Amino acid sequence: MNNQKYMKIALDLAKKAETNRDIPVGAIVVDKNGNILGKGYNKKEKDQDSIKHAEIIAISNACKKNGSWRLEDCTIYSTLEPCLMCLGAILESRISLIVFGLVSEKFGCINLLDKLKNNKDFNHSINYSYDLTLFSREMLQSFFNKLRNQNDII
Repeated sequence: MNNQKYMKIALDLAKKAETNRDIPVGAIVVDKNGNILGKGYNKKEKDQDSIKHAEIIAISNACKKNGSWRLEDCTIYSTLEPCLMCLGAILESRISLIVFGLVSEKFGCINLLDKLKNNKDFNHSINYSYDLTLFSREMLQSFFNKLRNQNDII
């Protein structure tokens, strides 16, 4: 698959989140044939709903389009490393691969996958790839700098 092509789509979605004063994160779910099944961007601030993360929305849309909660052989592209909640949703939906553009020092939980792989009772294997996207970094840094300058808190 063309990681840069799909990450560009996720980045475009992240820009939509920023216009709503949400943390600019975008995500898409792609099937094994390269078809986009679901898209999402953060809507936590816009909808005042703590679970409206980009990955959750993309997974929900993909399940609807797929007609099943099982998204086996799918890849999720996210502009930011998934948090614990999003990682749980990714695991529950049986997505096979996570590709993310920027490590989240504060909330990223991708290292939990390595721990799960060592648990012989865990029945689902998932891989991940870190595809550094400078635009993700620049977008997030710009967003948080603006907030700090306005004395806003997220």
